[in-house]
Amino acid sequence: MLIVGSNTVLAQEQKALTLQQAIELGLENSKELKVSDSKVKQALASLQEAKDNRLPDIDISGQYLRVNRPNVDFKLQGSGSGESGEGSGSVSETPNINQAMFGIATASLPIFSGGKITNGITSAKYLEKATELDAERNKQEVVQNTIAAYYNLYKAQAAVKLVTENLNTSKQRVKDFANMEVNGLVARNDLLKVQLQESNVELALLNAENNEKITNFNFNLMLGLDENTQLVLDTTGLQVHPQIKTLIEWENLALSNRSDAKALANRQDAAHAGVKVAKGSYYPSLAISAGYIGVNVPHAFTVTNAVNAGVGLSYNLASLYKAGAKVKQAQAQEEQLAWNQEQLKDGIRIDIHKAYQDYTQHLKKIQVYEKAVEQANENYRITKNKYDNSLATTTDLLDADVARLQAGIDYEYAKADAVVAYNKLYESAGLNASE
Repeated sequence: MLIVGSNTVLAQEQKALTLQQAIELGLENSKELKVSDSKVKQALASLQEAKDNRLPDIDISGQYLRVNRPNVDFKLQGSGSGESGEGSGSVSETPNINQAMFGIATASLPIFSGGKITNGITSAKYLEKATELDAERNKQEVVQNTIAAYYNLYKAQAAVKLVTENLNTSKQRVKDFANMEVNGLVARNDLLKVQLQESNVELALLNAENNEKITNFNFNLMLGLDENTQLVLDTTGLQVHPQIKTLIEWENLALSNRSDAKALANRQDAAHAGVKVAKGSYYPSLAISAGYIGVNVPHAFTVTNAVNAGVGLSYNLASLYKAGAKVKQAQAQEEQLAWNQEQLKDGIRIDIHKAYQDYTQHLKKIQVYEKAVEQANENYRITKNKYDNSLATTTDLLDADVARLQAGIDYEYAKADAVVAYNKLYESAGLNASE
């Protein structure tokens, strides 16, 4: 039994965790952010690929051939020769050629390609920046999710604490009523009522503990911690309720700071550069070229030092009637992104308005529930005094006790929800709550 108890204690290791530590662990272990990092690396590679198009293309090739000696029967003879082959002309003997080797090296450096290379690099730069902004936005969302999970666990733990305290009160009340029932001071029906409430509170505690265990497990999984770690949260931030700006100020901040809006603006600039790339097909291409050729055919001939250099101009006449479709596609994409930008602006204003109203509502809820806790405690005190003086029923006393418990839970929930809503407002504006 001692060994089992020791293992249980070790399995339920406790860890003090501040909100900032939770955020750091959430960012470190977020699989979503790791995917975003991979996308950023991919965008950087695409940018480098676009830049590499400015470098010369170098092609080297070579062949080695084995050939047989063909049978060559010359039917035509030289002038002045007779049937016997006499005279001044004679048929030369075919050289013995059984192999051939040659190598070619060419290099081409683009000088002008209708702006395709330059605009391609520009487009890749905008897309790479957009990907980085997407990663920044994902980071902000991970931070917000971590904050929400942190205070969701706080709510679960607060519920367990309050219900446990209420259960202790209920157990003491059952003992008191049991003694009074033995002495004939209360009816058995009243004893059954308080025992029933004790059972209901025990069930509520089981549900609260189950919810706390599930929430704790999920949060450990999110943070990359051992699933059996019992987290002890820092609640000092619950008492801070900063003053907020006006709704118009929040909208302006969001439109100028949201990473997703900046990312979409960069994609729109990339699409504009893409239109220029498509239009580049209407122009000819100019390049500097150079080459070298070497040939060796034994018993026949050898070519060395065959170097060439020059300027090449090419123009695909088909682009006059084929490039138009590509240009229209690029222009349609640019137009689509422009409308997406307008839609996003409306979405940002909706997000800000909702986050602002939610936070304002939660601040008001804190004030209401704070008064409700005072009223519930006072109501229970008065009802208890009345009951002790036989001026209130057992049902009145139990109802007052339930109301006191519910008011306490609602108050703790309101404080946690207000902090989450406050950070959500900043996240909707593309800011950190510490800024």
